[in-house]
Order: sequence, then structure tokens, then C-alpha cells
Amino acid sequence: MDNIKIPERRQNSHKGTFGKVLNIAGSPNFSGAAFLSSMSALKVGCGYVALASCPSVLQAVASMTPDVVLVPIKQVRNVIKNYDVVSFGCGFSTEAPAVLMYKSIMTELAIFDMPVVLDADGINLLAKFKKIVLPDKLILTPHPKEASRLLERPVEDILDNPEDAATEISLNFKCTTVLKLHNTIICSKKLNVYINKTGNSALAKAGSGDVLCGMIAGFLAQGLKPFEAAKTAVYLHGLAGELASKDLTEYSVLASDLLRYIPNAIKTELINSSN
Repeated sequence: MDNIKIPERRQNSHKGTFGKVLNIAGSPNFSGAAFLSSMSALKVGCGYVALASCPSVLQAVASMTPDVVLVPIKQVRNVIKNYDVVSFGCGFSTEAPAVLMYKSIMTELAIFDMPVVLDADGINLLAKFKKIVLPDKLILTPHPKEASRLLERPVEDILDNPEDAATEISLNFKCTTVLKLHNTIICSKKLNVYINKTGNSALAKAGSGDVLCGMIAGFLAQGLKPFEAAKTAVYLHGLAGELASKDLTEYSVLASDLLRYIPNAIKTELINSSN
């Protein structure tokens, strides 16, 4: 498809060639979000992913996979500079300790010229603290309810005029916006709009957005610009859902199943683009 760009894989390369993602995610009740968003970045080709979280989440993720580097959340400000991309918010929290951590980390991120993906509670915290200085290369990934918090408008307004809502978020926060709907709308910082057509009801499951967040971060780490990374991730995320549904039905696909079908989606697109 002309609207997406899968990064090339040079044979003369190493893990650093394909970028390093720092994923700040998870809280005691949401270790799955941290796992899904970390693994999906690796599944799209990122060379190195570290998860920064609380001890219980790190312990849980360590038991699920050997593929993710683990960073205690208290050390995160000291290591940000070592990464190419930061994703923040999947399964995080909006409680008082998380608020302090959010403000501290966002202040640090504004110093570095790196792409940042804010998802879930990262967006909810931004909605509460709009005056904070934001990174220049920012991607926000709201669903309609999160978009309503950002714009302080009813959800019905978002659903009635989703393209206008995505554009307004990009304008207000000087960011690339991924407004997650049946046909997800992506609006660039320069207000270019792309409407995605892949996907189905299989994606309407808890954790699906965490997978998408990691995919976007993974493509950013490989050098795609924010608008390109968002379009490519959303398209392949939807395609992975379609491919999974053929085997599992739209009823039974889990977010963790998407991790197994991301490679199929990439393979399908590579074959199609070569013909």
C-alpha cells in the first residue's frame, strides 16, 4: 500500500541500527499492558526495548519473556538519554505517585529531541495537566473518550465529527494524533489527514491499543517520521487483526494473539509491495 512505509532491513546491521525504545508502562494491576506494548515494538523490527515500571510489573514481565530489558521506574530519568524513542502510559496510573512521575518524566523528555508516544493514562494525565511543556515529536493515541478529555467536549461531539476532533488535537498539542475508531483517523502535526481502512471488531479487546502503541514506537525507533510511523503501525495493526480473525474468528482474537499475527501482516504487505 502506498500510504505505509515498512523500514528496510540492511544486512550489515546490529540491534542499535534498528533503534532503542524505552517503554514506561504498567502498574500493579496492569502488567499485561506493559508486556504487550513492549513486545509489539520488537515484533515490528525495533532492535532493543526496555520496560521501565514498578517492581511487581517487572517481575511479571520477566516471567513472560526474556526479550525485554527491565528498568526500575525510579531510575528512568537517568536512562532516558540512552534511548531513541519513549512510549509512555500503557497501563500506567493516574494516582498521586504517578502524577509526580509523569511531571518529572515529561519535563525530562522536553529536553531531548526524541519522538514520544503518549497512550492511555499518559493521555489522561495530559488532559489534567495541559500546561506542561511537551516534546516536539509527539504522538497522541486517544480513543474517543480520551479525546473528549483532551478537548473538554462530549464524546458524542468526537464521534459526530472525528476528523475535526483529530485535527483539533493536533493543532492544540502540536502533535500527530491517532484517533482510534473503526476507521482510525491519523492527523499529522502539519494537519495532513489519513483515514485507515484495515481492521475489524476483533480489535475491540482490552490490550489492543497497547499493541498499537508499541508498534508505533517500534517504527519510530527505526527512523520513520511520526506521521509515517503512525500510518504504518495502524495499517498493519488492522491487518494483523484481519489475519488473526480468519483463523480465530472476530470473537476470539486476543490482544496477545495480535503479537503472533504482526509478522504475518508484515509478510503480507512485503509480498504485495513487491508484486
